[in-house]
Amino acid sequence: MAIIGVISDTHMAWPTRELASLVNPGSVFGDADFIIHCGDIMDLSVLEAFAPKRVVAVCGNMDSNAIAGVLPAKAVERVGDIAIGIIHGWGPRENLEARILPEFAQLEVDAICYGHTHTPANSLRGGILLFNPGSFMSGTVGLLEVDKGISGRIVRL
Repeated sequence: MAIIGVISDTHMAWPTRELASLVNPGSVFGDADFIIHCGDIMDLSVLEAFAPKRVVAVCGNMDSNAIAGVLPAKAVERVGDIAIGIIHGWGPRENLEARILPEFAQLEVDAICYGHTHTPANSLRGGILLFNPGSFMSGTVGLLEVDKGISGRIVRL
């Protein structure tokens, strides 16, 4: 089984002790195999908070052109036979899931991790897990468990 930490919307200019503590042994991401960041990072140094864990990240709508030049707008990460789409999101909060689903239509993903709304979400739609960890700044992150399938859990900090 693989455990994946999922975070979004950190909106930080630098990594903080609180953010880095998420990967400490016994903490929420302590047992995670890697971390997904769904965008609105604000500064690439923020991702250093998760060292030594591997981080897969996408840029968000509030990220600078410098970040957009380094991180993709969307990505797909494979864990065994499971494909996880990663995107931030854009526009109004309403109907965001309907806008992001077509972004992965040709890629046959099993789950889509996204951010932008700052509101946690964990639901199935057309057999695809739609997972939004909410916002670290609002006190939520997420965990995905991948075995023969994929499931998500929102964690309140």
